[in-house]
Amino acid sequence: MYYVQKTIEISAAHNLMLSYESKCEALHGHNWKIVVYCKAAELNNDGMVTDFTHIKRIVKETFDHKYINEVLKVNPSAENIARWICDHVENCYKVSVQESEGNIAIYEKD
Repeated sequence: MYYVQKTIEISAAHNLMLSYESKCEALHGHNWKIVVYCKAAELNNDGMVTDFTHIKRIVKETFDHKYINEVLKVNPSAENIARWICDHVENCYKVSVQESEGNIAIYEKD
């Protein structure tokens, strides 16, 4: 099995829709640190699991300097962002999304 890991930093804003009162319901931004993990039993024709540039492009074009509420059709929590990325990057099996120091959400496919 081959594995690759790509770390990407983005800046983006969101506000959460919650079932309780929270300051996170107000518009706010983060400097997010996203780590994308991909794997494959065989390398593609280019000798790669997934091109690092393709991973970066998908994440940056979708989220960097964006209002994430306009991107996702679900509540834009770190958990939902991680799942969206995992579902849209080739061979991805796990994503961690750090929205601030000490606050990290991880999504991993079964």
